[in-house]
Amino acid sequence: MAVETDPPDPPDPPGPPYLRIAAEIRRRITDGELAPGDRVPSTRQISREWGVALATATKALTTLGREGLVEARPRAGTVVAAAPAPVPPKRRAPAARGVALPDHELTRDRIVRAAIEIADAEGLAALTMRGVAARLGVAAMSPYRYVTGKDDLVLLMADAAFGEETYPAKTPAGWRARLELGAHTLWAVFRRHPWLAQLTPLTRPLMLPNLLVHGEWALSALDGHGLDPKTMLDLHILLYSYIQGLAVNLEQEAHAEAATGLTEEQWMDRQAPAMHAIVTSARYPVFTKVVGAFKDGYDLRLDDLFAYGLKPLLDGVAAIVEGEPPRRGPWTAPSAPPTAHS
Repeated sequence: MAVETDPPDPPDPPGPPYLRIAAEIRRRITDGELAPGDRVPSTRQISREWGVALATATKALTTLGREGLVEARPRAGTVVAAAPAPVPPKRRAPAARGVALPDHELTRDRIVRAAIEIADAEGLAALTMRGVAARLGVAAMSPYRYVTGKDDLVLLMADAAFGEETYPAKTPAGWRARLELGAHTLWAVFRRHPWLAQLTPLTRPLMLPNLLVHGEWALSALDGHGLDPKTMLDLHILLYSYIQGLAVNLEQEAHAEAATGLTEEQWMDRQAPAMHAIVTSARYPVFTKVVGAFKDGYDLRLDDLFAYGLKPLLDGVAAIVEGEPPRRGPWTAPSAPPTAHS
């Protein structure tokens, strides 16, 4: 008597792993599981789900991008394109294993731009030399002919990013207007490339020509007002640290959203029980009064906070530029308040 059995699972489609991954994501898009604007799996998610290297994951997304099915959006990651192509274009047959794809058009600038696109879309942690090669469709070792490694590449990326914004030949009148323009210009750079704020601590400045263009602009605004060199440099560093310090949160928020799958608003909604316990504890009366004044809640917008904080910061600079020089001397802690036993 014949025994009925379940049919065997269909074999994996032939071809390199990146094509199989691309085929599965393509199916999800064409079947409507992923709609236009939806995020597709990131390189790290693909790496975990399919057990492949990040470079292979990048190559899969690059393949879909060339077909017009997905597109990279800064800080949103890779999403389904607004109007995906109904029929994928014909692809060139992949090169045989161990044979490099033609890369005679490869340049340092193309490598840097591809790396910036990866960092903008998925953060600096997702950047690898193999991933850049995969994005460009060249052999894994080809980028090393132009850059020595990832550290060298990141510096080139940062210099290129800082060089995207320039200053007018006709400068605004007054030191304050010049500093304000410089601050907004730098904020725009960090806003466009949030990973920039994560590169080095303030105590280890990057010696990049295009970054020094911004420094020269700020210092020239302070020059000619009777300030000593240390005061000029201190004011420039304080202003830069204010901009960078806020910008650090841009990348951290993106990392938090990717790790938790929750937007900022969704995360705050989940904190409602903890917030309720705080405001009803009677331990923090001023905090309770302040947050209770917001009928619809408090929205923390970094762009608004940057613009708001810049004014009092420049007011403080004005007190130095136009008034008394800053006092310098050892800082001493205030005396301790008297106790009940004093």
